[in-house]
Amino acid sequence: MNFSSKNPFLNNKTFSTAVSKKDQVHPATIIDYNDEMTLSGTINRSLILFLLLTASATVIWWMTFNGMNPMAPAIGGAVMGLVLVLIAAFKPHYSPYLAPGYALFEGLFIGGISALFEAKYPGIVIQAVGATFVTFMVCLVLYKYKIVKVTEQFKSVVVAATLAIATYYLISWVFSMFSSFTPVHYGNSLMSIGISIFVIVIAALNLFLDFDRIEKGAEQKMPKYMEWYSAMGLMITLVWLYIEFLRLLSKLNSRN
Repeated sequence: MNFSSKNPFLNNKTFSTAVSKKDQVHPATIIDYNDEMTLSGTINRSLILFLLLTASATVIWWMTFNGMNPMAPAIGGAVMGLVLVLIAAFKPHYSPYLAPGYALFEGLFIGGISALFEAKYPGIVIQAVGATFVTFMVCLVLYKYKIVKVTEQFKSVVVAATLAIATYYLISWVFSMFSSFTPVHYGNSLMSIGISIFVIVIAALNLFLDFDRIEKGAEQKMPKYMEWYSAMGLMITLVWLYIEFLRLLSKLNSRN
């Protein structure tokens, strides 16, 4: 069966290369269930990564409001986080070591960016955190009770939309770097706000794909390290969602 997710972590290729315990079973096999991916194990790993990210972000937040410029650690954290993501994408069995590192480095980025937004728009961070949490819980409930079903058509639409967003962002960044071109999603125009809302919706829809892939991974009895890998992928989506909420709220605040 084909269970795809646009999240660069929760994709078919990676999960197909991680051989499931189900495929390895034969009459003489003794199964150690402690070596299998489980839903509860993935949830626990996700909570650990969330706590690590929060702790790292809190440190940078505190240092920023005590006079430190957060740009260096924020940029450094973003770069190192991306490096660890790329390594894990090719070497998922290293995820138990890479995932905590990603959470810590990404926390530097989140903490620094959040502090900058908060300094300019007081109260914006708690609003973005609340919006991200509510979106996550709503998507989880909708998925759990099968109100939203992750069909192949659903996956195709979300994947296509996510690819379009990624392509647009990349092209806009390249043009803005080497010319005076100003991307349409910059500023606080109604079109810019509309784009932010659209991106948030697509990021939220990616959560359904991630939930589905995690559930199927547990059903397929993937190796234990896939819990860390899957938790890391879920964190990537949540970070994306949070950043987009920050951007949207900043646009709305700047219009007041």
